Amino acid sequence: MVEPVFGREGSSAQDTAIHLFLASSNRGKLDEFRALAATAAGARSVSLEPLPRFSELPPFDESAPTFAENAAGKALHYSCFSDRPVMADDSGLVVDALGGAPGVLSARYAGLNASSADKIAKLLAEMRASGSRDRRARFVCVIVVAKRGRAIAVFSDAVEGEIMENPQGAAGFGYDPVFRFGPAGKSFAQISADEKNHVSHRGKAFRKLADFLASSPVL
Repeated sequence: MVEPVFGREGSSAQDTAIHLFLASSNRGKLDEFRALAATAAGARSVSLEPLPRFSELPPFDESAPTFAENAAGKALHYSCFSDRPVMADDSGLVVDALGGAPGVLSARYAGLNASSADKIAKLLAEMRASGSRDRRARFVCVIVVAKRGRAIAVFSDAVEGEIMENPQGAAGFGYDPVFRFGPAGKSFAQISADEKNHVSHRGKAFRKLADFLASSPVL
């Protein structure tokens, strides 16, 4: 059993930090969310740690057709294994010319064990096969926080861009090397982590969550 954080014996009355577990094995997401938590404004700081023994817990089947349903399902499922609030997100790339693909299948677009390079290669091949000149795309993120099987908060956001013809840059992860962010004139893999966090789908959704948590009497 995970030790409860709030109201536990010996805790300081002045400790107003909000402690969340992230239900994910994606190290890139954890690093991004931690960086966002470290810079979040508000009277209450946010501490984010990976959910203990995540790989050993019964997995959640992310088979819903929307980001919101998958994020909510994950948060509710994994919150039953913790006394701390659990945060889960579902995020991915939506490409207009591909009818919204890869969408909720972004992480497993080229197979369960595919690398980022494999997924990018498939995406670019599908773009060429489509014959479309429409390169518009967006990253979408939905974040849900749940506690003991009850949803507490749901926030979402997106960032618009376009798919590049070839990968550019070595930073970031996932589809970042082929996602061109117009205002910067570069891919997400060519800008700094701070720049990306300021404009990204996860950054914008997380800041909404942080604003909510700063004044929430629920946690």
